[in-house]
This record gives sequence, structure tokens and C-alpha cells, in this order.
Amino acid sequence: MRFSNLFAPTLKDDPTDAEVVSHKLLVRAGMIRQVARGIYDYLPLGLRALRNVERIIREEMDRAGAQEILMPAICPAELWQESGRWDRYGKDLLRLKDRHERDFCFGPTHEEVVTDIVRREIRSYRDLPKNLYQVQTKFRDEIRPRFGLLRGREFLMKDAYSFHVDRADCEREYRRMYEAYERVFSRCGLRFRAVEADTGAIGGSLSHEFQVLAESGEDSIAACNACSYAANVELAALGPAPVDALTEEASAELRRVSTPNRRTVEDVSSYLDIPADRFIKTLIFVREDGSPIAALVRGDQMLSEAKLRVALGVPWVGLADADVVRRVTGASVGFAGPVGLDAPILADQTLEGIRGAASGANQDDEHLVGVEHGRDFGDGVTFADLREARAGDRCARCGEGTYEIYRGIEVGQVFYLGTKYSTALGATFLDASGQSQVMEMGCYGIGVSRTLAAAIEQSHDENGIIWPKPLSPYPIEIVPVSMNDAAVVSAAEKLAADLQERGIETLVDDRDERPGVKFKDADLIGIPLRVTVGKKGLDRGIVEVKHRKDGTVEEVAVGDAAARLAERAL
Repeated sequence: MRFSNLFAPTLKDDPTDAEVVSHKLLVRAGMIRQVARGIYDYLPLGLRALRNVERIIREEMDRAGAQEILMPAICPAELWQESGRWDRYGKDLLRLKDRHERDFCFGPTHEEVVTDIVRREIRSYRDLPKNLYQVQTKFRDEIRPRFGLLRGREFLMKDAYSFHVDRADCEREYRRMYEAYERVFSRCGLRFRAVEADTGAIGGSLSHEFQVLAESGEDSIAACNACSYAANVELAALGPAPVDALTEEASAELRRVSTPNRRTVEDVSSYLDIPADRFIKTLIFVREDGSPIAALVRGDQMLSEAKLRVALGVPWVGLADADVVRRVTGASVGFAGPVGLDAPILADQTLEGIRGAASGANQDDEHLVGVEHGRDFGDGVTFADLREARAGDRCARCGEGTYEIYRGIEVGQVFYLGTKYSTALGATFLDASGQSQVMEMGCYGIGVSRTLAAAIEQSHDENGIIWPKPLSPYPIEIVPVSMNDAAVVSAAEKLAADLQERGIETLVDDRDERPGVKFKDADLIGIPLRVTVGKKGLDRGIVEVKHRKDGTVEEVAVGDAAARLAERAL
């Protein structure tokens, strides 16, 4: 490809609406342009990189035995109503009507549609298992789309769904997909971790996220420094706290104290001169059926809603509003406490045996001090692991290591769904004895466009993108220093032709621009190998090869250049 023909409108300055590096550089490098909030055009260079991600995914999915299909982007409401998600999914689901006033949605995911395909076509256990995947445009109506391709509304996704006769076979496929994902992201040239994760709105009981490690990542990952265990901080397993000063505190009389207009742990701790780790933070939640539940954690900890859902065995919990809080506690938000509370209580295990603590008094502008578990509260309290992991917390899996915290960008997730959708939509089969059984399901997704952005978040410098070789729009860029020197132009064109014969596509910057302009654009676009062809080098029989990743430069003999570059491009 000649740069003079390439549609790549590069920019010198960062776009004013871009917040993260990948958004800035994709726009500046002429790879994407915004059409509407969270919706983007892919220009030639960006599309080529996107297609490279797709190619790797397809190769590994096919290798793992999955079969590609293509489902419609627009899905009928009836299927979502059968599963119960039409109302439950919320405002992220873009709903629309056709000319006949029939309801549809722009699919954010396709569990319902693929289950409908399978329930209509598969009747016998002999037809199972099946794993069907697609690469399809999705739409989720994010309330605040931001960060370019990392959190857009329209995005490209690979989603796969498997169907099985029993859980054992479904878990076998789960492991196969897990391994396929490891190969995908390794082949993409990314540094990543697979971590245990929450199943979220998709549902199911087992899930792993694949997180690209990057300082700009929105997710926090807890990884043990002594074993291979890693999980999102909201799900990382934590063991009981050792007996320490929190339980050895001398018993004190329970007292009520005035705390006017002080609601937060920080404010009350400062006002009463009590450390935050001696504060019992009481949060009121409601379940799907509207029933309240009180959740307790120490004041220096963060409660994990994902762990709370697991402990309660419910698909959803949400913080109660002010009216519910007053009805349950008799007080405003910020003054709830466990003493005398007439509601089920679930407490983090670090609170078991605590003495000399402070808590809300279930009375506006008042708190309690000297709170002791067992004496003042405890009847009917259930203790569980409810807190988010922090750096230095002990790993509950191996019991030896402690957690280190990393930032990550989620690019893929695998789910064991069980029978959540097959039961709702009636996806059944006849087993060997002729009995009807419900199919077990797995679900496996990769954010294709998100992977593209995550690669840039992980690999860039002050000059621009540094593409991993497998994702780069072109493996090699050839830069003739002067387009007015016939010998330079001829050598550059011959090298491009020789590489083309070897199956290596190149980008030739044939613009009549100063060398500095060409070099700056080459660094911005981030192609792994830049070959500079100049008069001085040709006089010495060499071309100059610069490696974008580390900036190293080597001189290569003109006669050997095509063969040497072809090796490096692979």
C-alpha cells in the first residue's frame, strides 16, 4: 500500500474529548472517527488491525471445535421475554419498534437467540455437544460511554455458546474454551491474567475474566504471590482474620453518643477518635423480592456486592433507598447499626468476636460505642467472606501467599451457565433412555474491538502506538527519505515488491514530505518495523531497520533485506 493512496488522516494533537491513551492514539493515527457518542467508524488502518484480532480468534475457535454462525443483530422481544431479561436487563438494552409496532432490541448478547436455534433443531443426545460462535456487532446503551473503544455503545464481539447433555461435559468445554482464550491472547501478543469473576447480568455459577494488564485498567485484580490464583478484587477469596487486637479489646460498657450530622465512617471516626477498623459499617440492601437484608463490614473495608449475592444465593441485590432504610432502621441513611436491628444480618467474618467497636445507633445523629459481638448483637447473624480483597490480604486458596493488586482491562470472559436459559426457553433433548432432559449451557465472549484498544493501553510510548506484531495493520513500513531521488525510490519499490513475493504486505510512505514528518507518522501509527531507504545508506549498500518496540536500529545489506525482514515480520 502506498501512503499517498492510504486514507489515514493523522493528527498532530490529541482530540479534546479523549480521556485514555488508546482513544487519543487511535484517533490521532487516523484509525477511528466518532460518529455519535460511543459509536465509531473504523478507517482502513484501524479495520486492518481489527481484522487481525478477528482472524486469531476464528483460528483458535475453529481449532477448539466451535462452529461459526451469524445471528441477527436485531432480536425479537418475545425471546427476551421468555428468558425474563426484557424487563430485568434495564436501560442498557436498546429497545425499538418496527413499522407494525412490534418490539425488538439491538442485541447486547445472544443467549436467547442461539438457544432458540438449538431448541428448534436438536432433539437427541446424539446431536450433542455443540459449540456455536459468531463475530457480531453488539449494542449496549451505556449511560456514559467513554474511553473510546474501551467503553463504547456499539462494539464488535465474539460470542460463543455451547450445549451439553450434562454438567460434566459442559465443564469439559469450559476448560477447552479457557485454554483457547489463553492461546488467543497469547497470540495477540498481550500480557494478561485469567481471573475468577462475577457472572453479572449473564448469569451462571462459574466464570473467569481475561484481563489485559495495564495501568489504565478499570478493574482491580488480586493475584497471589505464592500460587497461580487470581480473581477480581470483589471475588478474591479471603480467609478468617487471625485473632488480634480487635477481639482482644477489653469489654466496655455500651454507650450511646451524639454525632450530629456525621454519617460517614471517616467523619464519625474522626469525631469520636476511633480508628476506622473498629467501626462496624452497616449497609441496608434489598433483594429482588424487595425484602431487606443488613450487611456488615469493618469501617476500613469495602463490601463486595458480588460476594453478598453469592452468600445470599440470589441473582441480584441493590442498596436500599432512603425510605427503605428508615423503615428498617428507624433512622436516616448513615446511622444504621446491628444492635437491636429487626432485619436479617449477614456480616463479614472479620467482625466475628469484635469488641470495643463503634456503630450506628439506628437513631439520627447518634452512634454507639463499646459494641461487642455476642453481647450486643449476634443472635441470627450469619458470618461470611463479604469484603473486597486488598494488597497484603492472605490468599485463602493456598494459605501461604498474600495478594498483590494489579489494574486490568477485561477483554474476554467465559461462563458456565447451567440451565438458566435452556430451562426458560425449553431447550431439551431425549437422553439414551428416551427421557426429556434440559441442556446444560456455557457462554464465552471476547470483546474484539476492546482487545484492540487494550493492546494500545498496554503498549505505547510518548510517540504513539507500539503494535504487537500479530495485530499491526502492516508488519513493515518502508520510508524512502527522498521521493526526488530515483535510486532511493527504485530501491524502496524493489524491496516492497520482493517482500510482497514472500507474502509480506508493506506500507510504503511515498509522500513528498520531509523525512521528519514521515518518521513521526511512522511512530504514531506504530508498525513494528520501519525500513529507511536513503542515498547515504544505498551508497554503503545498506538500509536502516528500526524496531518500534524498543527503538533499536540495525543496518541490513540491501541484497539481504527482503529475506531478513520477512523473517522478522513473522
